[in-house]
Amino acid sequence: MMKIARQLKEQNIAEYLIYMWQVEDLIRANGCDLDRLRQNLVSRYPADEQPALEEWYGQLCEMMRTEGVVEQGHLQICRNVLLELIDLHARLLSSTRYPFYNAAYFKALPFIVELRRKSSHPDEPELETCFEALYGLLLLRLQKKEVTPETAKAMEAITAFLSLLANYYEKDARGELEE
Repeated sequence: MMKIARQLKEQNIAEYLIYMWQVEDLIRANGCDLDRLRQNLVSRYPADEQPALEEWYGQLCEMMRTEGVVEQGHLQICRNVLLELIDLHARLLSSTRYPFYNAAYFKALPFIVELRRKSSHPDEPELETCFEALYGLLLLRLQKKEVTPETAKAMEAITAFLSLLANYYEKDARGELEE
């Protein structure tokens, strides 16, 4: 899982963020208890990978306790990624060089507005709303629950928008983004 997180962070920052939120929830489901994580998750991996996984989960548990996100919320490492994406989003929108990004954003915007209207956190950043929607869709699919056509349409626009943002994030990280 640690390797997956590292690969996702390098290859697709949006998938990394969703993955880390899932890891946070796995830790919460195990009571932020390393013994339970060892028994329920770490033990399923090859013996040579277990020590590193156990250390990683232990560090994440400690961070969650220290940061006060054992019950809810997100680790600072996840919040930092979101802040970087929010900054990049603002830079892309303010530039005339990225019309496709602007088009994807404005296509997703009505759905974002509707999600924020229905949200218990209407003042959160738009990107956080998008990621929460994407994570909610993942949870629905994991539970094998039906996704309405309206939700599917909204998520298609939001996914395309976030995918484009993730691609620009990679370019920015490599110094290839023109502003």
